[in-house]
Amino acid sequence: MTGLHEKSVSSKHGITYYWTNVIKSDIALVLLPGLTADHQLFETQISCFEDEFKVLVWDCPCHGKSRPYDEFTYANVCNELDSILKIEGIGRAIFIGQSLGGMIAQYYINQHPTKAIGFISVDSVPFGDYYSKSDLFWLTQLEWMCKLFPNKILRSSMAKMCGATETAQKRMLAMIASYTKNELCHLMYIGEAAFIPENKNLHIPCKSILLLGYNGLIN
Repeated sequence: MTGLHEKSVSSKHGITYYWTNVIKSDIALVLLPGLTADHQLFETQISCFEDEFKVLVWDCPCHGKSRPYDEFTYANVCNELDSILKIEGIGRAIFIGQSLGGMIAQYYINQHPTKAIGFISVDSVPFGDYYSKSDLFWLTQLEWMCKLFPNKILRSSMAKMCGATETAQKRMLAMIASYTKNELCHLMYIGEAAFIPENKNLHIPCKSILLLGYNGLIN
């Protein structure tokens, strides 16, 4: 990725890779890709900001280069994120998360409210008491349901859900190409099922922008 340098942090769960620039700024932009996506998701957005702001993007644990990773939980993932922000000396940030990335951002901001000066959620969902028992049950069934889809249709559907433009869809297909179908289905399961035992009402004290259904943003 132009202008960004690859780095990593290690824990007992695995190695987490991230990319950042050398610019120091009062405010950092922390970009958190969604489920099954990796750091390439935000390439277009990064090119607009990397010359002016401290920018950081990662391959979330269990995703992309940050594999293998044991015990995917929001608590563990946010601990990895906090380690990265400490290493990079990031004390204040705007967190921009797509889908799963938005959920990770919520969890992290609730834990570290003074570090967030803004939150942008792109097609993400909230933590809290919004979900029926049926909602939560079907989340636990994702793996076998995904396996019912032919491989090509599964990947094409995922690409179309994550981007409105042909460029965005091709980028998503490229990001998930490294997964076998079984890996992809299992990742869909653990990414969503991890939400259930950790779901709770969270406090997001910073200014927030919630974007729903505007997939063209990630292009």
